[in-house]
Amino acid sequence: MTSDDNDSHGIEVHLDRMLSERGMSLAELASRVGVTNVNLSILKNSRARAIRFTTLTRICEVLDCQPGDLLTYRGAEDERRR
Repeated sequence: MTSDDNDSHGIEVHLDRMLSERGMSLAELASRVGVTNVNLSILKNSRARAIRFTTLTRICEVLDCQPGDLLTYRGAEDERRR
């Protein structure tokens, strides 16, 4: 098992879709949330290993959404179906 296998998870991030629906750029969201573009880019590209609840709260406030709008769980059963 590689280190990538150990770091894999079943969480999908839908930040691109949310930004598109809101007509907002990543840079604007980063500015309004108070985090760097790089940190949001890591989240957007599903490379984040963790997210602070305070950051998730601000993203939800700015995008007027719920955490479940941004994140979904894709379980092992879903992966086998692909």
